[in-house]
Amino acid sequence: MKQNMIVEDWGLVDYAEGYDRQRQCVQRVIEGAVDHLIFCEHPPVLTLGRMTNPDSLLYQRHDIEERGVTIINVDRGGDVTLHAPGQLIVYPIFNLNKHGKDLKAYMEKLEEVAVDLLKNFGILAISISGQRGVFVGDDKIISIGVGVRKWVTYHGLGINVATDLSLFNLIKPCGLNVCMTSMQKLKGHPVSMKDVKAKVVELFQKRFL
Repeated sequence: MKQNMIVEDWGLVDYAEGYDRQRQCVQRVIEGAVDHLIFCEHPPVLTLGRMTNPDSLLYQRHDIEERGVTIINVDRGGDVTLHAPGQLIVYPIFNLNKHGKDLKAYMEKLEEVAVDLLKNFGILAISISGQRGVFVGDDKIISIGVGVRKWVTYHGLGINVATDLSLFNLIKPCGLNVCMTSMQKLKGHPVSMKDVKAKVVELFQKRFL
């Protein structure tokens, strides 16, 4: 059987290093390599998307950095997002020429994967029209932001499995007046990162392969 998706787990990786590795992977896929699904976690970092409003940072940059949180401008859509240990980062490096060449449909599929993932862990989540990401009630639990180069995707999803939610008090997540939550907080007990990764792979295979 021909392999049509490679899954990689980079573990805890500095954001800048992870971004550089993403770009290398994007180039390989552009040149004909199969799709990649990459997992990782990042040390505390705020990434500022192309649409970031300065008011989305609730403290001065030096005050944020004094808390050990790096701030980086990135080439994805959307506003500010926080990454930190306990948040599972999913980077699909997918060639949309093979998946309909429709960015809006791709984003909707990512949200469907996210909703189905949480459902499998007994968490009822929804997507909201006009707001990228996935919500449980009024709280946001999964952030989504993508970039595309020659129809190959990068960036992706930030799934709050056991993230330190107090770090989100530094920002308006995605520019919204919203509280963030996590799978661990909602379940009231630790959630296996290994089990979450396995289910993500299964759901991506279901939606994209």
